[in-house]
Amino acid sequence: MTNKIALVTGANKGIGFEVAKQLGQQGITVLMAARTKAAADAVAGELQQKGIQAIGVELEVTNAGHIAEVSRFIENTYGRLDILVNNAGVWAEKSDYDGDAFRDTFEVNTFAPFFITEALLPLLLKSEAGRIVNQSSALGSIEFILSNELAQRIATPAYSASKAALNMLTAYWAQKTKGTSLKVNSVHPGLVKTQMGGEKAELSAEEGAQTAVRLATLPEDGPTGGFYYMEDRLPW
Repeated sequence: MTNKIALVTGANKGIGFEVAKQLGQQGITVLMAARTKAAADAVAGELQQKGIQAIGVELEVTNAGHIAEVSRFIENTYGRLDILVNNAGVWAEKSDYDGDAFRDTFEVNTFAPFFITEALLPLLLKSEAGRIVNQSSALGSIEFILSNELAQRIATPAYSASKAALNMLTAYWAQKTKGTSLKVNSVHPGLVKTQMGGEKAELSAEEGAQTAVRLATLPEDGPTGGFYYMEDRLPW
């Protein structure tokens, strides 16, 4: 097997679907993760019709059993993982949410990427050119929050803090794997027309996926331990 293997969480809609599609268009086999197998298989089928090697996998990102099963599946089927895109995320404070918005936001946006990445790290280190991309946000930049009027107006505590914590995990993994071929980076997708970004957002989901795809396919001399939007490096 010579083609790369990628796992994209939250791949059944929005930016995640576009990330999976764009990776698949480059000849990469994409494992499209969604909360249910039915939803994952449905979107994988859409990409299969476009000639993309796509496979649906069940992964509710806060479910430890699902994480363990996906890890076993990848190890038994491929023996390695080349790309992990931690894309799944929530902004509970923007909606009429009945649960504990602060705790549940951290569960999805921070805790889930931590446990998924830790489970899959041995497989990523078996790749000749492993790549981890964490879907963050400029609202998780402390410097941006302190200096930008728009950020100050739209930021909410749970979402911003969860993305800032995810950025710290990016830096942690980049240092932990220093000296290996693995590269770990955070990305800001931009303000994207999705359920989270709203209809007034400036970018399409296709455009919003481009930064993650670029970082997922970095060349050998590409950066690690950074935070990016398109070609620009953002402040932590």
